[in-house]
Amino acid sequence: MKTAAIIPASGLGNRMGSNIPKQYLLMGGIPIIIHTLRAFQESTQVDDIFLILSAEHVKNAELTIVQRYNLSKVIRVLPGGKHRQDSVRSGVDALGDAYDIVVIHDGVRPFVSPELIKMAIGEAVLAGAVSVGVPVKDTIKSLDSQGFVDKTLNRDKLWLTQTPQAFSALLIQEAYRRAYEDNYYGTDDAALVERIGKKVKMLTGFYENIKITTESDLRWGELFLKMRSEKPA
Repeated sequence: MKTAAIIPASGLGNRMGSNIPKQYLLMGGIPIIIHTLRAFQESTQVDDIFLILSAEHVKNAELTIVQRYNLSKVIRVLPGGKHRQDSVRSGVDALGDAYDIVVIHDGVRPFVSPELIKMAIGEAVLAGAVSVGVPVKDTIKSLDSQGFVDKTLNRDKLWLTQTPQAFSALLIQEAYRRAYEDNYYGTDDAALVERIGKKVKMLTGFYENIKITTESDLRWGELFLKMRSEKPA
């Protein structure tokens, strides 16, 4: 069995309020994207990595990312698209028929671990489609068009969806093909699989597996990184 990882990291990071795309901001003195890629580099279940960057950063990525940080599993660096889904599609289209399992992970979720990657891939072999997530802690309410509470949702059935998400290669390729045939854009890769009738199994991840989107996220990330480094071996 052969597994590919697709890591989309071509966003501009407008919500971060920085001139530097968020994936290149330093966390613990290292770009966020490098923390993410190292987890997949270290995973014994991942054979190859397809890294998706903005077009202007693709040319120099071999030197500034792959060689500089010894990321030998990054075999392709591809240009992303307008939306995250377009960027992932770039990786899905490049897979060909060489892989059995595909794991997709946000480039700015740097606290993913090789153990979490292993769990996602292992379950994908059995279930065909899995996502990592965590149960909602807070009370969730839906609002009407005037901003008033419409109803309080049963949080026992609600989960915050994260990545990695892992799929049979044939399944995710089919889901992407049909999404673009129908001009459909989903909020994550699992949504594309769900819409073609395949159930997605949810796996319990961990709350620290945050997506670095805002300055506040970056501060939390620095704190998590410090806590991790101080944790006894």
